[in-house]
Amino acid sequence: MKSKRALLITLLILVAMVLPSAAVFSQDETVELRMAWWGSQTRHDKTIAVIELYETLNPNVDIVYEPSGWDDHWTKLATQAAGGDLPDIIQHDYQRIREWVANDLLLPLDEFIESGVIDTTNIADASLAGGIVDGKLYGFNLGNNSETFVIDVDALEAAGVELPPVDWTWADFEEMALKLAASGVYAAGGNLHFSEHWKGLYISCCDSYAYNAEGNGLGYTEEEDQYFVDYLNMLLRLQDAGAIPTLEETTANANTSVEDSYIVTGQAAIEYGWSNMIVAIWTAAGEDRNFIEWTVPRVVDGLPRNYIKPSMFFAISKDSDKAEEAAKFIDFFTNSIEANEILFAERGVPVSSAVREALSSQLGPAQQEMFDFLGVVEGYNSPIRPPDPAAHADINSNVYLPQVVEPILYGMMSPEEGVKILRDEAELLLSQ
Repeated sequence: MKSKRALLITLLILVAMVLPSAAVFSQDETVELRMAWWGSQTRHDKTIAVIELYETLNPNVDIVYEPSGWDDHWTKLATQAAGGDLPDIIQHDYQRIREWVANDLLLPLDEFIESGVIDTTNIADASLAGGIVDGKLYGFNLGNNSETFVIDVDALEAAGVELPPVDWTWADFEEMALKLAASGVYAAGGNLHFSEHWKGLYISCCDSYAYNAEGNGLGYTEEEDQYFVDYLNMLLRLQDAGAIPTLEETTANANTSVEDSYIVTGQAAIEYGWSNMIVAIWTAAGEDRNFIEWTVPRVVDGLPRNYIKPSMFFAISKDSDKAEEAAKFIDFFTNSIEANEILFAERGVPVSSAVREALSSQLGPAQQEMFDFLGVVEGYNSPIRPPDPAAHADINSNVYLPQVVEPILYGMMSPEEGVKILRDEAELLLSQ
């Protein structure tokens, strides 16, 4: 007759076979992991529930969690890093991960992927690319997001306009916008005025980007200024044709709720933003409306305008002495269907296609559209842009909007003059 210990080991092996994403440790080994993240109370509750599920499946693993708000998270981590006491698993951000790698605080995850500890079989390369620094993977993406045009399908049909191809251009958009205007609706709300499209034009036009790799200068040539000049001239033509709101209208509507946005009220057929906004738009507009998410136009003969942006990462501390166990939890968090039924895309669209498929039957129309759209972008995208330099916020708030976009759209300055001001002032700020 088998001993109780032998029966227990047999049971654990069977559990591992049924739930391959769960890590199972020897009962003689006690494993304690520390994990830190930021977020709302909803995120805290869902994450803790997943931790408790993991601990149930792995009874000798104890995960000590350290949830915080955004500011407190980074303040606490800075103190812990200085004292050599970082958690094993750290929720990380795209804007900060390069700095942490430069300071030798994070562990590359490549060995865990190569060994199969973290299974990436159902994850597209584009979903992992954002966590790669200097050729190694330091941040594991926890959810996908991308820029999008939310389109009112019924408004397009009423205007006799067909959905464009995935690889459509700004010229295609202008043609569509004029047809929509003739039917009595704006093509798009005011986000085309205020958004940072000048940055995106240089990921879609060529191999350039808005900023150089060092973050101390612009990354595109004076000859390539013409792409932004062309975009601004298009906005002027569309504004004059009544195809988009005037700057005065846009400014008046800038701080209103989603319920008062142009696409929700039916005044516009398209709204630009990020893919996760469709849930709020569809909820505000009502279930009887019909929306779809679509790629953002590119320049003629250019590259895809869309890229996949990680919502956030999990990273492992360089000094963790339980790195493999930490990697097993990341695998569980990413690939376990049961875990993701708890999380339910709270950190963005799951990177695993198997998880997305498993959740699809539980999704509402807006969530399903968001999932489907990210699936399209996985196959049609440009490389993720580098993080913005520290001077970007100053450039956008104090140069791009007040010194360039507003004077041009008010007819006080030509696009050529405005784009030169942007170049001169941005270079000055970036060099400081």
